[in-house]
Amino acid sequence: EDVDIPSRRVLITGATGLLGRAVFKEFNENNWNAVGCGYRRAQPRFEQINLLDSIAVHDIIHDFQPHVIVHCAAERRPDVVESQPDAASQLNVAASANLAKEAAGVGAFLIYISTDYVFDGTSPPYKETDVPNPLNLYGKTKLEGEKAVLENNEETAILRIPVLYGEVERLEESAVTVMFDKVQFSNKSANMDHWQQRFPTNVKDVAAVCRQLAEKRMLDSSIKGIFHWSGNEQMTKYEMACAIADAFNLPSSHLRPITDSPIVGALRPKNAQLDCSKLEMLGIGQRTPFRAGIRESLWPFLVDKRWRQTVFH
Repeated sequence: EDVDIPSRRVLITGATGLLGRAVFKEFNENNWNAVGCGYRRAQPRFEQINLLDSIAVHDIIHDFQPHVIVHCAAERRPDVVESQPDAASQLNVAASANLAKEAAGVGAFLIYISTDYVFDGTSPPYKETDVPNPLNLYGKTKLEGEKAVLENNEETAILRIPVLYGEVERLEESAVTVMFDKVQFSNKSANMDHWQQRFPTNVKDVAAVCRQLAEKRMLDSSIKGIFHWSGNEQMTKYEMACAIADAFNLPSSHLRPITDSPIVGALRPKNAQLDCSKLEMLGIGQRTPFRAGIRESLWPFLVDKRWRQTVFH
């Protein structure tokens, strides 16, 4: 009996990462033939491709002939970018430029994932037309990536998104979920940033935006250029930590809000809120309430299992 393989094909880079896994799942569950590629963690589920190997990239794109490519792979940890600028630039800029060129070669629609950190955070909310001014090298490499992609393929969509969370394999995978241990272990006080305004965004929601953009594009070739998507709950890390505590009925009195701007590490914008009205007017997007999304994401990492009985039985 023939297996019905959907005729719409999508290639996802960085499919082993937090966002890439969600994007792969979203397309896969909505009647797309999805192929994911990764590097260190690829086998056995995904194709192992080094995005810096232009021949390997050319071959997979020409063999698979995707209609859409969602480019999730990036070095997205600002402090790592500062310490390894050349490697970060190779992945965030050079590999992105090459992907754009290859996408153009097969007529594929490329969605390049970018960041709110292209803005300096001094005059939010930011529209797609606002002039970027990144404060740190991570934001600069992603902005250079945007430009390189558009230079090589003007049919591209750039999707800027803020801090992400979702179903993590390890708590360190997200700057949001990494706080869970500090929240859970309430025997020692924990300092939490209460200066930078963030808009935590569930990867499931970003994945849905990518799929909806791709499907709209199949019907309308004017769908291209820069887009913004973000959760709409404004929170500092301190407020996120308190919301996490609340979601799991844990104490939060040991969490200490720090209202000074941080001195260590890469500079961060104070408030790089994204205006998402362009996608909303296209009827694209969904938002998971933070408490519901964070409970679902962090549930497996709960140390005190007694809590499960009280809530679910």
